[in-house]
Amino acid sequence: MEFEIWWLLGIPLFFTLGWAAARIDIRQLISESRSLPRGYFKGLNFLLNDEPDKAIDAFIDIVRLDPEAVDLHFALGNLFRRRGETERAIRVHQNLLARPDLPTEQKTQAMYELGQDYLKAGLLDRAEETYNLLVNSPFEAQARRALLEIYQREKEWARAIEAANALQECGAGGRQKEIAQFYCEIAQDELVHTNTAAALSNLEKALAADRNNVRAIILMGDMYMANGDTEIALSTWRRVEQQSVPHVALVAQRLMDAYRKLDKPQEGLNLLKNYLADAPSIDLLEVAFKATLELEGIEAVNSLVSEELRRTPTLLGLDKLLDGRIMVVPPEVRPELAIIKNLVHGYAQKLARYQCSHCGFKARQFYWHCPGCSKWETYPPRRTEELNVMN
Repeated sequence: MEFEIWWLLGIPLFFTLGWAAARIDIRQLISESRSLPRGYFKGLNFLLNDEPDKAIDAFIDIVRLDPEAVDLHFALGNLFRRRGETERAIRVHQNLLARPDLPTEQKTQAMYELGQDYLKAGLLDRAEETYNLLVNSPFEAQARRALLEIYQREKEWARAIEAANALQECGAGGRQKEIAQFYCEIAQDELVHTNTAAALSNLEKALAADRNNVRAIILMGDMYMANGDTEIALSTWRRVEQQSVPHVALVAQRLMDAYRKLDKPQEGLNLLKNYLADAPSIDLLEVAFKATLELEGIEAVNSLVSEELRRTPTLLGLDKLLDGRIMVVPPEVRPELAIIKNLVHGYAQKLARYQCSHCGFKARQFYWHCPGCSKWETYPPRRTEELNVMN
């Protein structure tokens, strides 16, 4: 019982101590805030109101009055860079690095920020040199990411592979898909120069890095076809189905050309129709449309397109249906149907785009590497209208 009384008496004491500690913290906070220049709060207020130009002017005034304010130098340099004034950002960070009294941690940060300035300014050689100095620092992961970006911009694919491997080793996440694409880039260059052995070696490395890499299979088929090995090319392209059925549309024309060369066009058309049943695609329908018209006639074409339009109703599909219908209607009806066809075709072409799933960049052709955000394998192999219908 005596213990409980003392415990009750101690509660006010603990409360008093906590109140005193809070008062000390508040006083310290007030004292520190009073020691800050008035311009600091003005600059901060401008930033919060999304007025970077006025914030820069306020921070410049503070830096002139207090050249030792390192954090404000960093803030000022970043603001310059964000506004596109890379020369001024570079000068700010170079001045910081020139200070002999700057602590190692802040000097490392200043070097990283300087690398960012060089990268934004397009001074890739200087940026690379700066980031290489940071590979054994706390900014190692960020520096290696930047180096990877530089090598991709310069299309130095072998160095990009080294950078991606190093990035994986420092625990910054897997890069196998990118590495496979870099090998494909090298292989494509080798194919242009007819170095088939080197191309094949790099394509095998691409598949070793990412066994589901569709591009490597397509390029491998292209290589065999260029060498005159049509049957091997055909069997290679057919492997795309095992990796990704929607990507079959990317090799549909190649498959049909190979079957024609082997004098088996009907077999090729039947294969395309089977693919259409499994994975409807406007690009696949385009190839099947032409082959059906050539091999089976206009009635078969109209039947094919009508069936596909019922399964996947799109303006692009309607455009193909009108292509078929205009061939069989009476001559007196054709002018009116041609007007409708032209209107539909105009709108359909606006929807005939591939769209990056990361940044939304739209393009008429399919890309493995997005021109907008520079991400790899972000384009679905279907047109935007098809994706909207499927969703």
